[in-house]
Amino acid sequence: MRILFIADIYGIPGRRATHKLLPSITERFDVDFVIANGENIAGGFGITKPLARKLISYGVNIITSGNHFWDRQEIHDELDNIEYLLRPANFPETVPGKGYTVIELPEKCIQLGIINLQGRVFMPPIDCPFQKANSILHKIENKTNVIFVDFHAEATSEKKAMGCFLDGRVSAVVGTHTHIQTADECILPNGTAYITDAGMTGPHDSVIGVKKEAVIEHFLKGVSVRFSTAQTGVRFEGVIVDIDTRSGEGHSIQRISTPLETQSKSQKEQE
Repeated sequence: MRILFIADIYGIPGRRATHKLLPSITERFDVDFVIANGENIAGGFGITKPLARKLISYGVNIITSGNHFWDRQEIHDELDNIEYLLRPANFPETVPGKGYTVIELPEKCIQLGIINLQGRVFMPPIDCPFQKANSILHKIENKTNVIFVDFHAEATSEKKAMGCFLDGRVSAVVGTHTHIQTADECILPNGTAYITDAGMTGPHDSVIGVKKEAVIEHFLKGVSVRFSTAQTGVRFEGVIVDIDTRSGEGHSIQRISTPLETQSKSQKEQE
């Protein structure tokens, strides 16, 4: 089967790119299932239920997230009622929502497992993602061997370690969070597709999505500066992963980085 993973969707520009380009990319690559990291869809910080619904209406099947997931208080009370939305699994069990799911795909005669994890290096301290991955795999490995992991982490070393740790146990480990697409996509020795970071779907004429002038001012002066979403250089980024549904192995992983052509104001998505 072929999975499209959409890299961190950032604010209005990222949502617009998803809205405009997802249908053609899905058709071009004959995609079977779409996963998107949506933790930045609400102005770059957090996610809301109406915006999550928009992503689903665009053709996304499952939304993963990360540390910014909690930036919008209103989503907290909704988590247990949104089946298509995942939060990192290695938050404490008392936190609402779920960190993994197993989905029945009748047309493929398989079940697809999706796990969302968050790193701890240069990130807020939470439960161990390696131990949590072990725990989840023990629960679902008797249901499916087709398993996709979004590992939302800062450090390349932690991401690569997770890839090696899960090599041969899951179909793909895709890194998110830094918004910079890496060129190290590969199939690991035991058959797991891997990339350190899938990039960002959003404005690339920026500092990881934020207007660059504000970020430069922050670094120059060392004081707090109000960040706002950049608007230009918008790209749709992510990866296409091919998986053998019999063995669960990743067969190939391909980067995507497609520019969104300039749209007139009347053509843009109504936000």
